[in-house]
Amino acid sequence: MEPGKPYTHPYIPNSVPAVREAMLHAVGAASVEEFFADIPAALRMQAPLAIAAPHLSEARLKRHVDGLLRKNSHCAGQLSFLGGGCYQHHVPAVCDEINGRSEFATAYAGEPYDDHGRFQALFEYCSMMGALLEMDVVNVPVYDGMQAAATAVRMAGRHTGRRRVVVAGHVNPDKLSMMTTYGRADLDFVTAPFDPNTGLLDLATVTRLLDKDTAALYVDIPSFLGTIDDGAALAAAAHAVGALFVVGVDPVSLGVLAPPANYGADIVCGDIQPLGMHMNYGGGQGGFIASHDDPAIVMQYPSRLFGIVPTSVPGEYGFGDVAYSRTSFDKRENGNEFVGTAAALWGITAGVYFALMGPQGMTELAAGIAQRTAYASQRMTRVPGVRVTHADSCHFREFVVNFDGTGLPVAAINAALLQQGVFGGHDLSTAFPALGQSALYAFSEVHTQEDIDLLCATLEKVLNQ
Repeated sequence: MEPGKPYTHPYIPNSVPAVREAMLHAVGAASVEEFFADIPAALRMQAPLAIAAPHLSEARLKRHVDGLLRKNSHCAGQLSFLGGGCYQHHVPAVCDEINGRSEFATAYAGEPYDDHGRFQALFEYCSMMGALLEMDVVNVPVYDGMQAAATAVRMAGRHTGRRRVVVAGHVNPDKLSMMTTYGRADLDFVTAPFDPNTGLLDLATVTRLLDKDTAALYVDIPSFLGTIDDGAALAAAAHAVGALFVVGVDPVSLGVLAPPANYGADIVCGDIQPLGMHMNYGGGQGGFIASHDDPAIVMQYPSRLFGIVPTSVPGEYGFGDVAYSRTSFDKRENGNEFVGTAAALWGITAGVYFALMGPQGMTELAAGIAQRTAYASQRMTRVPGVRVTHADSCHFREFVVNFDGTGLPVAAINAALLQQGVFGGHDLSTAFPALGQSALYAFSEVHTQEDIDLLCATLEKVLNQ
């Protein structure tokens, strides 16, 4: 590239003068400035973006990108106790081997006749998830657990014909944002506060918020804070006013906790990321929705449902869509909701994980996590200035740690931990100010007793600096 000579940017097609002129001519604009004239000047950049000159060879570009990636500190290379919806688990090699196969790697769309293997793989996943949840119907995965929650309460709204949704105050703030954004045209959301001393919902307060206009009560069990509410009592309160009880659940927890169906849940939803998926910089998520085989509720699913039927050949079966007419694939804008790209590949991956683990493996996994959570809670109480906030409540995987006694903000503590090669807990001080300077610490089967002891020793070190 000669200095001072205009060039065509290799990654921006409309930087080619002829292309840019053709585009402007097609929309009837004399110039780029005229094209953007409707945007107020105060909202427009008045100078070019500070973008470096392009790398014009593949080798130079690769070196540049590799240099950027080396700046990242990721959980596989550090001791991490982050959680809050995306977790570090051991991913069996067979999960990556199978989801990387060419017949599955682009697991989207297709038809039962020409994509029979993928349809069967997803049917098997739905069957195993249904067995874990003790529910009859499970959807093909949607984008993530947050969308699943948003869709689940909209299903409740359509089913009941009501608008009001009561949401537990200790859900993930990002999930609540997704639910309110996704449902704002159909639903009105009310938040039920939780007791900051116990981390649990107050049944009397929840009951007062429920009324004849309530479509659903939504609760995560375990909660975002790791606490475990009385699901049966909450279900009874919701059903007393004719509302549906919608429960978000970590599927791994069901190795030791009763499935929500056992204590009255009408719709269950969650994220399948813990089931054989790596932490992928915001990806690697997939959402499930499940219910009993109640036709009135089943017809409210917007996403695909796969079933099994015998074929004309004795002993052979086919796998395909159930009640296809309720989807936007069939009804377009008149469907229950618009359905776009599914996380089908992660559904297949979760099916591989379930098949590998089996019921006993899921029980052992959950029990191991519960034991690590209990040990970590006891161990961290011995760190001077540190307090486990809801120590008297039951927890799974996560719990809140308060640092008010140290006189330091969580952000400073996490920065000091990172310098020691440790990712501290998720900072709650902004989203949950009533909890003070607190962080959410998460544990899984990848953490050893030595890891937890090292965390506590490192905390003592950084707090005494």
